[in-house]
Amino acid sequence: MKPATRLIHHSGAVCEHTGAVSPPIYQVSTFAQTAVGANRGYDYSRTGNPTRAVLEQYIADLEAGEEGAGLAFASGMAAISACLTLLETGDHVIATAGLYGGTYRLLTRIWEGLGVTTTFVETGDVGAVEAAFTDRTAAVFVETPSNPTMRITDLRAVADLAHRHGALLMADNTFMSPWLQRPLECGADVVVHSATKFLGGHSDLIVGLTVCRDRDLARRLGHIQNAAGAISSPMDCWLLMRGMKTLGVRLERGQATAARIADWLADRDEVAEVLWPGAEGMPGADVHRRQADGPGAVLSFRLRKGLSGEAVCNHVQVWTLAVSLGAVESIITLPARMTHLAYPPGEREALGIDDRLVRLSVGLEDADDLIADLAAALDAARKEE
Repeated sequence: MKPATRLIHHSGAVCEHTGAVSPPIYQVSTFAQTAVGANRGYDYSRTGNPTRAVLEQYIADLEAGEEGAGLAFASGMAAISACLTLLETGDHVIATAGLYGGTYRLLTRIWEGLGVTTTFVETGDVGAVEAAFTDRTAAVFVETPSNPTMRITDLRAVADLAHRHGALLMADNTFMSPWLQRPLECGADVVVHSATKFLGGHSDLIVGLTVCRDRDLARRLGHIQNAAGAISSPMDCWLLMRGMKTLGVRLERGQATAARIADWLADRDEVAEVLWPGAEGMPGADVHRRQADGPGAVLSFRLRKGLSGEAVCNHVQVWTLAVSLGAVESIITLPARMTHLAYPPGEREALGIDDRLVRLSVGLEDADDLIADLAAALDAARKEE
């Protein structure tokens, strides 16, 4: 089946017991056993829940993982934490420079204290990635496009490098979702999502997902999921599956509007550059086109010197000023002051995450209204210059 059909007719979409076209919500903590040590497939919802099981197979199907290779967690950060728990004290990680602030904080303030070190490099530069390997490198963790500077990593090239060095490639696919990009098909070993974003799409849940390329790795990660217990609730799993059915139409609409906004921003005097895989002259755009089916619905732009991103964000009316992305409502964010505060100021500046960089997540509003609102905000920022 093609992707649009798989979104609707996934494994478990119809209840095998009643024929209901929506999976039942098994809002339960424990399951009656048929005898000591014998059950009907479930014993306790931390270990496994029928609603969660449908979601886990759903995402595995969409990401081209093996059967049983999907896992659902309480949040995207819980999913990333579980992936990093595969590592041991003394291990080394190579990670995308300028990735999401929460991931940076986890690596530098939590995992470093547990004896796992990280080298942040521009993973779009395969030579820089290769130079960063040590004899203790156990994983490469990438975002592509990266959040918020939209830098592109060649997944196939980095996967080849990682495997040659005996390391895992972990890829955060939140920006693209499996509708537009499937890292496992490019050689990644684990793909991770903040399903709160595009997969859920409605700003009403927090869930993280992982999918592994092989069952053995999935079993190891599943052991961590059960032992640590950071699992998603049955209700959130059900809400997520409901949102995932419309992933294709939402992303296609958002992507089309993002293209209009990117073209419009490129012609504005207030804007120094537009960062989006679909933008003309964007570095890495050719690589992105080879490994993804579209540029996505998230873009960033940098204002010219003298203008304030904060002023733009504070003057919007239609755009929602918030953290997060991938929702039906269009969201505007100032990463330097919101999502990437975990970075030291000097490091943020060096990465280009400064007060002139604004990130947009395009939702489902009318494109003309979104552009008019940005125009008014840019005009207001210019008057405050």
